Amino acid sequence: MTITTSRSPAIAAKGLRKAYGDKTVLDGIDLAVPTGTVFSLLGPNGAGKTTAVKILSTLITADAGELHVGGHDLASDPQAVRSAIGVTGQFSAVDGLITGEENMLIMADLHHLSRREGRRTAAALLERFDLVEAAKKPAAAYSGGMRRRLDIAMTLVGEPRIIFLDEPTTGLDPRSRHTMWRIIRELVAGGVTVFLTTQYLEEADELADRIAVLNDGRIAAEGSAEELKRLVPGGHVRLRFTDPATYRSAAVALKEVLLPHAHGVAGAGVSAVTSDEALSLHIPSDGSQRELRSLLDWLDAAGIEADELTVHTPDLDDVFFALTGGSVAPVQATEAVR
Repeated sequence: MTITTSRSPAIAAKGLRKAYGDKTVLDGIDLAVPTGTVFSLLGPNGAGKTTAVKILSTLITADAGELHVGGHDLASDPQAVRSAIGVTGQFSAVDGLITGEENMLIMADLHHLSRREGRRTAAALLERFDLVEAAKKPAAAYSGGMRRRLDIAMTLVGEPRIIFLDEPTTGLDPRSRHTMWRIIRELVAGGVTVFLTTQYLEEADELADRIAVLNDGRIAAEGSAEELKRLVPGGHVRLRFTDPATYRSAAVALKEVLLPHAHGVAGAGVSAVTSDEALSLHIPSDGSQRELRSLLDWLDAAGIEADELTVHTPDLDDVFFALTGGSVAPVQATEAVR
């Protein structure tokens, strides 16, 4: 048994492999999830996200790899791992034929809570997840958002310190999704570690401290959302003008004065993209403070004053398509983040 320390990751995987016949689903992936954080695993359908969750939550076994969850070795002590975790899968574990309260009490029985403690825990969680009014109603009558809240409430009956959420908001309306985000943030604020898979890149951007992109069974890149966004091109500063004469003067200045001599702004010799109809100039930039400061200094030196300046950086959609579409080599992406 491994003892968890403050420096130990809540979840650690080294060389995780899983194949079904001649189909390799996970091809030696490495993961390290710090305690009290949200770690999001992204990837196209069939990339192996759910397989990773099932392995790390002891539902299936890996073919190879050194795996530790909550400081416990999955191979030698899976029961200790099960005692430390909670799992909310893609498909709700809620029984629609019984009430929300009865679903909670069944979970309390499974965790061997006394009748009194089980009722106290169920009542507290039903209140926490705003399900008190619906507690006596059959769960089949719940909305999708209510069923998902009940699902997570059931997961929390055993007070797990590590929770696996496998696409928890799929199919929910925007209001219900935002409610789930609030719940996840509250869990992490209380010291819980969340391993999240999601179809919504905005969700990973909002919640995750670190994100790994899984593609073809391997980790294509890993880092914070901002680190990943810097992996793909397309960032720029947009200057917009209302006066056509000022715009034309700015375009000439940027072409002849700024870019050939600027070493801190997107590299020397890079041309701005002009849009005569919109009276705007797009200047390549990674959006960093250093580059923006350099650009502003050059604009002042050239006597250019735009009516509007906006910074555009690639979003996680751009990252996802680049990394899973073959535009960025996995080794390059990983090294760039490190």
